[in-house]
Amino acid sequence: MAKRKYFGTDGIRGKVGESSITPEFVTKLGYAAGKVLAGQGTNKVLIGKDTRISGYMLESALEAGLSAAGINIGLLGPMPTPAIAYLTKTFRSEAGIVISASHNPYYDNGIKFFSSTGHKLDDKIELAIEAQLEKPIECVESDKLGKASRIDDAAGRYIEYCKGTFPSDLSLKGLKIVVDCAHGATYHIAPNVLSELGAEVIEIGTKPNGTNINHQVGATSMRAAVDAVKEHKADLGFALDGDGDRIMMVDENGAVIDGDEIIFIIAREAMKTGQLNGGVVGTKMSNLGMEVALEKLGIPFARADVGDRYVMEMLMQRGWKIGGENSGHVLNLNLASTGDGIVAGLQVIAAMLRSDMTLSALNSGFTRFPQRLINVKYQNPQTNPLENVEVEAIVKEAEKEMGDAGRVLLRKSGTEPLIRVMVEAIDKSLSDHWAEKIAEVVKKAS
Repeated sequence: MAKRKYFGTDGIRGKVGESSITPEFVTKLGYAAGKVLAGQGTNKVLIGKDTRISGYMLESALEAGLSAAGINIGLLGPMPTPAIAYLTKTFRSEAGIVISASHNPYYDNGIKFFSSTGHKLDDKIELAIEAQLEKPIECVESDKLGKASRIDDAAGRYIEYCKGTFPSDLSLKGLKIVVDCAHGATYHIAPNVLSELGAEVIEIGTKPNGTNINHQVGATSMRAAVDAVKEHKADLGFALDGDGDRIMMVDENGAVIDGDEIIFIIAREAMKTGQLNGGVVGTKMSNLGMEVALEKLGIPFARADVGDRYVMEMLMQRGWKIGGENSGHVLNLNLASTGDGIVAGLQVIAAMLRSDMTLSALNSGFTRFPQRLINVKYQNPQTNPLENVEVEAIVKEAEKEMGDAGRVLLRKSGTEPLIRVMVEAIDKSLSDHWAEKIAEVVKKAS
């Protein structure tokens, strides 16, 4: 596989005004994508975005490039990433484009693509787009230019879809639910889904202004949701990220329920209802407690590389349906083609109602192993501390002492000159001891 120049594991992302996130580049990207897709017989693509102020600029740039390539465009406006994947399928569009930087601050943005099936584009198509980017824009004849139209009922369609994933024999009536939309793309979706299913909804993070997305709210900043659950004595809380593909939850006591715990609850419920279809895929960062809890239930578990793209690849390879990351990406391929925070949260609530349990009680089968993560900077990019003999020796020593009661993970950051040293153990003092000891050796080797 050729090396990508622009596309990462989740599309193209960066700071607005720099590198690839400029009007000039995104216009070229729209044209390049249009040319490649047109070569496959594509006639129409959908474009959706989150609530960042730069979304207007990038939407216009993409629209210009696609039109120049002869591609018709359906404009969805602010919509969650999973909604764009879903609508791409239902409108029989050949591709969907998302303008979002997910959980990043407002000054970042990005572009990612979905295929007609609602899945991320194949590697070969991304590489073909990159190759086309090296060529100049050559506008099609005027009578062949693409046209753009706004799809006004997009939000309503997606709200109905989300409601349809919730069991028809259950209702949210009597539940008080906090929903934190991170001032992002779910601000006009998630509260309506929950209220239309019968819940009393307390909204936070639903006043986007273009620059407040993910700022001290949402799945990456849980304090607001925790405080709101406690203040309103709610039954539970949802916290979504800026584009709605991540979810973290809060139980009735104010405890945070992360992606690993959500995946565990969904998998256990799927096993009970006969919809598990195999096992569960996590990542190298998934807590050892989830692996142990699933093993007790007899549910197979496998670890993919970090990134929901790799979780999806392993699920597809194995024919399994449920997986995700501790950060809140939850994949349930029985219901959605990509990670969907709203849908995942509804499945947890369904499990609560069926078992007549509070969220804290429902989560009691999962005991989290204490985890210590230390980031170690390395100065020389030519060196690889992970291949150092002394580093390898200290890792083996730690693994031998902890045995099945712990694990060590060392990995390079994909974006910074850092080695991430992570140690999990059944005892906090043990995880702290070995993380600090290993980090010291890594530092010397850097």
